[in-house]
Amino acid sequence: MVLKYSSHEGMHPKLSKLGGKQWTKTKASVRMRIKDLSDRLIALYAQRQQSVGFAYEKDSEMQVSFERDFPYETTRDQQKAIIDTKFDMENERPMDRLICGDVGFGKTEVALRAAFKAVLNGKQVLYLVPTTVLARQHYYTFKERFDKYGANVALLSRFVTSKKQKEVLEKLKKGYVDVVIGTCLLYTSDAADE
Repeated sequence: MVLKYSSHEGMHPKLSKLGGKQWTKTKASVRMRIKDLSDRLIALYAQRQQSVGFAYEKDSEMQVSFERDFPYETTRDQQKAIIDTKFDMENERPMDRLICGDVGFGKTEVALRAAFKAVLNGKQVLYLVPTTVLARQHYYTFKERFDKYGANVALLSRFVTSKKQKEVLEKLKKGYVDVVIGTCLLYTSDAADE
């Protein structure tokens, strides 16, 4: 398929003749950059294979009870994602998993169960979302499910006052907050300093 070239900055492409010196040089340069990238990826994955992380405990009665609180039946794919995620968490190798799915397909329940497992194992959870509206929605979902078990859930977004943000960060630093739901505010310079 041939498409019209368009540039965002109005720059004109530099053309070279197929088989010419410039074309050969460009191909060699691209090959070298691809090889360099693949070498770095291989080294990274080899390093990951050697890394030892925290192995979470098998599901406790409280985890099972938490999962029973889900008011719907899990789908086959959702159940597979939950099982695979928890298997990864129980392994000593650091987890490297991405959960993908359309809106309404149950990704939040997978995250809730993983977060609860982390909290039961004494870990804090930062749950990053792209928008303030979604942050608030997830905050209420997490809070509703976690309150019954005494877990502390907090919200960090631009809709939270500066005073409350500082309070949440201080509590997080002291270990009084188990789960923080937030937007990019979670990794801004102010939050990163904490």
